[in-house]
Amino acid sequence: MATRTLKSRLWYPWATKQRRRRTRVAYLFMAPSLIVLGVFMFYPLVRAGWLSLTNYSFFGASRFIGLSNYGHLVHDPQFWRDLVNTLYYAGVVTPVSVALALGLALLLNRKGLPGRGLFRAAIFLPAVVSFAVSAIVFRFMFTPSIGFLTYWLGQIGIHVPDWLDSVSLAMPAVILVGIWKNVGFYMVIFIAGLQTIPKELYEAASIDGATRWRRFSNVTVPLLSNTTMFVTVIALIASLQAFDQIYVMTQGGPAFSTETLVMLIYRQGFTNFQMGYASAIAYVLMAIVLMLSLLQLKFFSKRVVRY
Repeated sequence: MATRTLKSRLWYPWATKQRRRRTRVAYLFMAPSLIVLGVFMFYPLVRAGWLSLTNYSFFGASRFIGLSNYGHLVHDPQFWRDLVNTLYYAGVVTPVSVALALGLALLLNRKGLPGRGLFRAAIFLPAVVSFAVSAIVFRFMFTPSIGFLTYWLGQIGIHVPDWLDSVSLAMPAVILVGIWKNVGFYMVIFIAGLQTIPKELYEAASIDGATRWRRFSNVTVPLLSNTTMFVTVIALIASLQAFDQIYVMTQGGPAFSTETLVMLIYRQGFTNFQMGYASAIAYVLMAIVLMLSLLQLKFFSKRVVRY
């Protein structure tokens, strides 16, 4: 016993020294990433928080005004209108994109499907194309004089006005582009999740006489809950931050019918030069994104299945 105690006393300082050395090496490798995060993420976050408490603009001196920007925001009808537009956009794009991506993943994950690799690449291709470039293409597609989408609809007897100049059709057009752009990326994530599910579980369910729908609802959905949670959270965050295709296609019009909170932040900060007020809107948007993401994580965490 005495010998064991002596060995532990001799070994413990050496182990502690080794652990400290490993910790220093780990922080050394992390340092470049931490510096980049600090310069391009944490500092702008703190700076924006300070600006939201001032009346800062590009012209003249700024002064501290406390929560006045947030008080003005509460009574600003533009903010509430754009908040409704943002929730409308996210409320359609997120579930449709996730459901469509899951359906495509189930279809393209089947072995023996002819051209499976080609279809996967074709559907994923929009994810690697610039959102602004895609929006330019769709803007021409929706133009009545040269757009082939309007032409095709006219050939089957459906006559529609200019999509992007219509208050009722501009937002659906923007939503269509948002779904088309991201569904391929979410599909690839779902395919990766499907391939982690053990095949033995499907074989056991088939032996027990489970139908295809029962295998999907009782095996695929529960064991895909982690992937679904991840895809849904990133899809919601991306939808709440929609900007590129809206700016290129409609610039928030017509009559502000497609203007979202990010568009409002851009307009207040870089058109009206009210950087303090724009920072306040940005912080409110960040709080909304954080709250909705936490609600999603709480919802899915109760349904996670481990095997």
